[in-house]
Amino acid sequence: MASTDTGADSKKDGSPAAGEPQDSQDLAGLEAGLDALDTVQVGRTSLRETLVRKVVPPVTAVALVLVVWQLLVWAAVVDSYKLPSPSAVWDEVTAAWLQGTLLDYIWTSVSRGLLGFLMALAIGTPLGLLVARVRFVRAAIGPILSGLQSLPSVAWVPPAVLWLGLNDSMMYAVILLGAVPSIANGLVAGIDQIPPLFLRAGRTLGATGLLEAWHIVMPGALPGYLAGLKQGWAFSWRSLMAAEIIASSPDLGVGLGQLLENGRTNASMSQVFLAIFLILLVGIAIDLLIFSPLERRVLRSRGLLVTR
Repeated sequence: MASTDTGADSKKDGSPAAGEPQDSQDLAGLEAGLDALDTVQVGRTSLRETLVRKVVPPVTAVALVLVVWQLLVWAAVVDSYKLPSPSAVWDEVTAAWLQGTLLDYIWTSVSRGLLGFLMALAIGTPLGLLVARVRFVRAAIGPILSGLQSLPSVAWVPPAVLWLGLNDSMMYAVILLGAVPSIANGLVAGIDQIPPLFLRAGRTLGATGLLEAWHIVMPGALPGYLAGLKQGWAFSWRSLMAAEIIASSPDLGVGLGQLLENGRTNASMSQVFLAIFLILLVGIAIDLLIFSPLERRVLRSRGLLVTR
């Protein structure tokens, strides 16, 4: 008498029973494997793992640089006025903090840099959309944007001083000329990578004009746009430092670039190293606090980042 057990038709090792097609079993196994790949295992990273992966490597690298730096000072590879010791630079940091000028140096440059970057963002985004979507505009000013992006920002400082004078407007003009091309070109590159099928599907659903730009183009170009924003901030920061180094005036205040120039004028390498350290610190902080979280969020939303 035939058994009614549902497991009797298959072998214990999972191989297909007699009469069952091999292809259907292979297809089922393939689907299960694809489902497993699509399943994202989200778990909370422990504090110890976070410290080991995110904190220990940069701290170790900084400590190694300080050790090598101190060894070079002890070995007297160069004269002390050319290479100050880490303790001399730290004394410069302490003196600026006690005088209440350290945060003023940072805020003067950071406020200018962020405001100039926001202005560049407001100009570069619609410009990038226009260049990417209108053929005539792309043919007309696309090469100009690429040329402006490769032009060193310091080249704009002398004409900006002559046109606008020694004031904040000159600073913002230099920032805009350095950052807008990078933001626009980044958006253009992101739009060029959008599959044409997405655009046709959006038009079929009624997304045209501004609706298409908001719901289809900008989300599809977001990874490339974000890369352009990061590069735009880098150009903004470098342009500002170049402007502060070259153009000095009591009305402009003392930013990090001016601090660097003051150290050169006073032949104080400890002050020069302090300015370099602060410029580097601000760049790292902006990347860690703003751009890295945005990048992780965008990649994770597209299934490109599981754990990081």
